[in-house]
Amino acid sequence: MRLTAKTLYGLENVLAEELEILGAADIRKANRAVMFKGSRELMYRANYSLRTALSVLVLVSDFRIRSKDDLYRGTAAINWSEIMDADSSFSVVPVVNSRLFTHTGYPALVVKDAVADFFRKKYGKRPSVDTKDPSYIINLHISSDLVSLSLDSSGVSLFKRGYRIEQGPAPLNEVLAAGILKIAGWDGTVSLIDPMCGSGTIPIEAAMIACRIAPGKYRNLFGFSRWKDFDRNLFKRIKEEYDSQIRKSPVKITGSDISQEAVRQSMGNIKKAGLEEEIKVSRSDFREVKATDGDGYVFINPPYGERLKPEEINELYNMIGSTLKHNFAGSRAWIITSGREYLRNIGLKSRSKHILYNGPLECVLSEFVMYEGSTKAPGSTSEALKSP
Repeated sequence: MRLTAKTLYGLENVLAEELEILGAADIRKANRAVMFKGSRELMYRANYSLRTALSVLVLVSDFRIRSKDDLYRGTAAINWSEIMDADSSFSVVPVVNSRLFTHTGYPALVVKDAVADFFRKKYGKRPSVDTKDPSYIINLHISSDLVSLSLDSSGVSLFKRGYRIEQGPAPLNEVLAAGILKIAGWDGTVSLIDPMCGSGTIPIEAAMIACRIAPGKYRNLFGFSRWKDFDRNLFKRIKEEYDSQIRKSPVKITGSDISQEAVRQSMGNIKKAGLEEEIKVSRSDFREVKATDGDGYVFINPPYGERLKPEEINELYNMIGSTLKHNFAGSRAWIITSGREYLRNIGLKSRSKHILYNGPLECVLSEFVMYEGSTKAPGSTSEALKSP
């Protein structure tokens, strides 16, 4: 099977690493996606266990076109009866970048007609189009003259784990939170603190890593479970294999927030995920929070600029830098923000930076190493406690 795992911009490398661990073949990175080859079992495993994928697409066919009519002919030439039944429901999701089409809706209609006509001619009846809850989601991708038709094996996007019942303004996407942890190299072997935890996404994703909980555990449905070739016994065996690996967290994972409402939201989501024993959350001002271990990680997602006045933002970032210096010696701090111009107010020099997206917001993820007892680590390029 030729497959594509879609992701957020900036997470292609960590997604490729996840797929390599799964045993995927012919892994190739693209923009916001990673292409690979594998079996049906691998496709099930990818949906259940990948932390940084938004969806997993299974290629049905690809072909080149010179005209709009070629799109119809190429789609109608596929033996759709091997994929779905005439009683099935389907929808078409288009992504189109081609001079042949000025509107993305039109090629989607062409594909719908071609699929419907295939069944009408062969069986005298056609599958129904259902945009809300289809059995099959056909992903139509047209780039210049190349057409790719794929089935979305995930259905509902994989970032919707199933544990989030509460959220505040500008919540962190679950896939992005997992990607941040993987970019940072956090693997559940040292402590983690999120002192501005909001609705608790980073601590929850961290606890899932530490406890070896597959992100698919909380989901009730995947797209492939509604397909005619769904192997129920195979998927049950895969689920049982992953679920048997779950353990208690070997490290401390804590979250806090100055907002009592944010703490309430976090606790609700943590309870939904069944992680009350693994994550400790409290209401605290960041200035009063201290590292629990000298070599732990700190992840901070400060309030975005739209929610604060400019002078408040400058004060906030200055406070973050000061608190990191005084309360987190020996720790590694990672800060994600959509306001890169505010990072200079932290007064620390970053060791690395990564461009990521939280929805439409371009964000920068910055790493700061808080060296203990010295403003300079021998041989370091960071000089973490030295202002730029």
